[in-house]
Amino acid sequence: MSQASRTRPSGSTTPLNEAYDTALLDLDGVVYAGGRAIVHAVDSLGAARDGGMHLAYVTNNALRTPAAVAAHLTELGVPAEPSDVITSAQAVARLMAEQLPAGARVLVVGGEGLRVALRERGLVPVESADDEPVAVAQGYGGPDMTWGRFAEAAYAIARGVPWFASNTDLTIPSARGIAPGNGAAVEVVRIATGAEPQVAGKPLPPMHRETVLRTGAERPLVVGDRLDTDIEGAFHGGVDSLLVLTGVTDAARLLAARPDHRPTYVDADLRGLLTGQPEVTRAGDGYGCGGWTASARGEGLVLEGDGDVLDGLRALCGAAWSYAGDGSCGLESGKAVARLGL
Repeated sequence: MSQASRTRPSGSTTPLNEAYDTALLDLDGVVYAGGRAIVHAVDSLGAARDGGMHLAYVTNNALRTPAAVAAHLTELGVPAEPSDVITSAQAVARLMAEQLPAGARVLVVGGEGLRVALRERGLVPVESADDEPVAVAQGYGGPDMTWGRFAEAAYAIARGVPWFASNTDLTIPSARGIAPGNGAAVEVVRIATGAEPQVAGKPLPPMHRETVLRTGAERPLVVGDRLDTDIEGAFHGGVDSLLVLTGVTDAARLLAARPDHRPTYVDADLRGLLTGQPEVTRAGDGYGCGGWTASARGEGLVLEGDGDVLDGLRALCGAAWSYAGDGSCGLESGKAVARLGL
């Protein structure tokens, strides 16, 4: 079954790390947050790797180089090589290299990861709009990015050079909470110039292409915490996905997801890689999973039964997504979600 035909989480007794050959793992909100490993991530990834699953780390964060990301993962207890890391900086650099001549000067508004990726594609990073750039590349530059960098981008774009963005994630998880992401910075430049960038990162095709080229995955499973990047990217790539609830997506957002934001599987954290996913089945006028039954009644979703809270959430997904069809479910879900403690 293709990802495009999924309407609710499907079940299998086969552990996901055996059903798929490669996990395409997001980083922020999945493996770590604010530089620290998320609970159960290290042990789960180790077990999945020991079981034969290839682990690839696919991130929209263009700040750090693959070597720096791999070193950080290794320090956290998740051994990784630079070749295991795929970034939106690499995807946007390839996109730009296909449109610009070798040796072209590119104004960089971002971090070292973006500069290294551009150099690898034969492009020359510059720092000022006065350096005669033929394009602008914008990526996440960290919390210390100055306002002057956005001004340099605006000056160059106003002269008519093309503008490229690594990604447009509005937020990024941190140890202290949710912080502005590159998408927020892109909006600053967009407002100043009225221009539109070409975007490479998830969920768009350039990032999926970069990932496939670098991993050679045959049965990939996208693992992420964001509906609008990880899950949507998997949908458009025609591959299955696992949503983990350790990042920005909560139960209410999941239940309201439109079709291209609905994951194949959902679990609390990366331990979900090591288990099968229980089946969500039609049960009377609702949907059942484990000891739970969920249905749409009146203005809201109703949850009955008992058991594992994640089974309850999976049942609610079945009811909400069936009710919504090709749209987003607008039914009240607060009471049902509160019963699960999510």
